[in-house]
Amino acid sequence: MKKLMASCFALSLLLCSLAVAQDSMKQDSMKADTGSKAVKVMGKISDDGKSFVSDKDSKSWAITNPEAVKGHEGHHVVLTAHVYADKGEVHVMSLKMAGDTMKKDDSMQH
Repeated sequence: MKKLMASCFALSLLLCSLAVAQDSMKQDSMKADTGSKAVKVMGKISDDGKSFVSDKDSKSWAITNPEAVKGHEGHHVVLTAHVYADKGEVHVMSLKMAGDTMKKDDSMQH
């Protein structure tokens, strides 16, 4: 009888640990999904390089990685960035000067 109870207790501990492991794996995958896809947005980098104002809606966004825009302070650019609307932040992946993009678009129309 004692062996049976000990076996049941050990089995219940094993099942509980498996359930906890699955739950933590599910939470980790959900964290990975909360990030946004990279999008292209046109606007101006602030003079201090810590924020970005979108041309589309004039909304100001905090730049989470200002080192990525270093040297482009005050410039009109096209950012490829992850946008976190709930926080009002963008994480810059790459940028191009807006004039370069506009020239390409103008030449395509002629």
